[in-house]
Amino acid sequence: MSSNTIKSEVPTATSLPKRIERLNDLAYNLWWSWNPEAINLFARIDPVLWDSVSHNPVALLQQVSRAQLNQVANEKLYLDHYDRMVAAFDSYMNEKETWFVKNYPNLNGKSITYLSFEFGLHESIPAYAGGLGILAGDHLKESSDMGLPLNAIGFIYNQGYFVQKISEDGWQETSNFYLDFDKMPMIPLMDDQDKPVLISVQLPGREIKARVWKIQVGRISLYLLDTNIPENSSFDQQLTAKLYTSDLETRISQEILLGIGGVRVMRRLEIDPTVWHMNEGHAAFLSVERIAELVREGKTFSEAAEIVRKGNVFTTHTPVPAGNDKFPVWLVEKYFSQIWPELGLTREQFIDLAKEASPYGDQFTMPILALRLSDHCNGVSELHGMVSRKMWHFLWPDRKEEDVPITHITNGVHTFSWLSRRMGILFDQYLGTEWRENPDNPEIWEKVYSIPDAEFWAVKRHQKRKLMRFINDKARQQWLSGSVHPVQSAASGVFMDADALTIGFARRFPTYKRGYLLLHDYERLLRILNNVDAPVQILFSGKAHPADEPGKLIVQQLYRAIKDHRTGGRLAFLENYDMDIARHLVQGVDIWLNTPRRPNEASGTSGMKAAMNGGLNFSILDGWWHEGYNGKNGWAIGGTEALESVERQDEFDALSLYETLEDQIVPLYYSNRSVAGVPAGWMARVKDAIRTLSPQFSTRRMVSDYVRDMYIPAIESQQKKS
Repeated sequence: MSSNTIKSEVPTATSLPKRIERLNDLAYNLWWSWNPEAINLFARIDPVLWDSVSHNPVALLQQVSRAQLNQVANEKLYLDHYDRMVAAFDSYMNEKETWFVKNYPNLNGKSITYLSFEFGLHESIPAYAGGLGILAGDHLKESSDMGLPLNAIGFIYNQGYFVQKISEDGWQETSNFYLDFDKMPMIPLMDDQDKPVLISVQLPGREIKARVWKIQVGRISLYLLDTNIPENSSFDQQLTAKLYTSDLETRISQEILLGIGGVRVMRRLEIDPTVWHMNEGHAAFLSVERIAELVREGKTFSEAAEIVRKGNVFTTHTPVPAGNDKFPVWLVEKYFSQIWPELGLTREQFIDLAKEASPYGDQFTMPILALRLSDHCNGVSELHGMVSRKMWHFLWPDRKEEDVPITHITNGVHTFSWLSRRMGILFDQYLGTEWRENPDNPEIWEKVYSIPDAEFWAVKRHQKRKLMRFINDKARQQWLSGSVHPVQSAASGVFMDADALTIGFARRFPTYKRGYLLLHDYERLLRILNNVDAPVQILFSGKAHPADEPGKLIVQQLYRAIKDHRTGGRLAFLENYDMDIARHLVQGVDIWLNTPRRPNEASGTSGMKAAMNGGLNFSILDGWWHEGYNGKNGWAIGGTEALESVERQDEFDALSLYETLEDQIVPLYYSNRSVAGVPAGWMARVKDAIRTLSPQFSTRRMVSDYVRDMYIPAIESQQKKS
């Protein structure tokens, strides 16, 4: 056996009856998470336990009684269900004629490695903070569906992000939790001595090691680094403890581990990627490691950098300064003073790779490092591409702004992770199952107009009632805990009405997203909420970063309004926002509201999820909505021109928001109803939204764009060089 042999045997969650022993295989592959029938296969074993373990099949199998397992192993209906799922799983995993093989048969042996600071895969793996991670998770799922030769690298944070609790006064309180890897679908990588596979990187005065785990996402392997091992000091064990620390020493150490360590993971696994895709600038140090490898082989820095650039893809996700990591030069000197001589560079030459002037002194900016060392760069929407070209124009002073080499690929969402089961069945009936094979084909979605309004409305009402039950169950559990004031349970949505027009507003709470905008004219908002003939209710959810005091104040401002008796219980806040809450909201609400200060929303994806589930978007013309809105498939807030001050902009946008709600949205929802209570005008707009938005903003279209516009050009440019 080779000394470099890597073993990745799927652990055994528990001893299972032989007839259903392959539940273990299903539990350790996240394929189940985007297949409703597979989800139900686990849920029906013990529905109460399933909910209590955050829909984690590994934990379910470990905790369920043997008697319950024996019972389902002897139920014919369950066994039929089990056999269908095992057959479907095997067929999926063994498929040879995938989308990628059919479209690019000559690229056998080429591969892509995708690096991200976070991956939002499922609520049972809470190692993500927000949209960046959810987008990365959806990218992996779609890459699996399409059969891309892709691997991914990230971290497994043993303390996840954080648990959010809202105090009686509305203040966001945070607490830590600890993930038990033995209860998660994580596969340990072991060497031929049955010891954990480790990689190491050098930090000032020490070497740190990281263990490598694997999560199987359909056909895609996601490798996760973990420094919480005995080989490291107590400080270094904490490097992979939490997401988005504010401590700069920890942050630069994490980014060295992700970038340099990520390359070393691939080398340890004997995987030689053709393309390296950096999802945001956090992984940009991978270029330093790849250049160092080539310099050690005899290349000059310039020669090595040219080779590395050809294979690098960089996606920038935000125009907001706080989202672009920057390190003071002294810190970079501390961590890289031993490296630039190895590259054949002086201190000044190395710093110049990512130098950005600021009022506080020169900064080493990670997106600049990624941009300078990548030939293939993109923003995440058409508008964000324009903003990015302007933002980074100074790096290419000899070019016109429109010629800055940053293109755009607009984000999408993984249809099968976010579409409700009932809506999928409805689409099967009227669109045919072809939509599942080609979710980005606009012609297929034209058939949505053939769905009878009454049937569509019945499905939407079912989703809405499911949302209301979910809200009440969470409020009841909160009440049963005995740890909250009665007003907090009321603020959790117990007065929500399944027949009322329901608006969802859920996201992180940085100031640019303007979570406070709805409260701009509070008395007017109260009149909208409490219209007896046409009531409106609004559900809020989301977290502010623990270090973001203005963001926490916005949460508090909202919560205090929610507690106001004058709202009649028509405002609610669902604390500790996660993918489970998000799924219920995007499937259940009638309207998805988004109020960013343009053009700070690079893309956004939540509204895409709501649209495919029959929700209508009501948003600032920013990010993806700038492309998606056609005048008939939702509503716009404000305009596209920036006003002279943020106060004036807020006033203008708030006025537009109120007027559109009062004059267009509320009347359309409540008027022109059939005898059965179906609003014909509303349903026409819903169908137009599904027809226009579902194919355009699916990850099938998005990943296809990445393959065509980024991955294939990167592969071809390297072939030309060779």
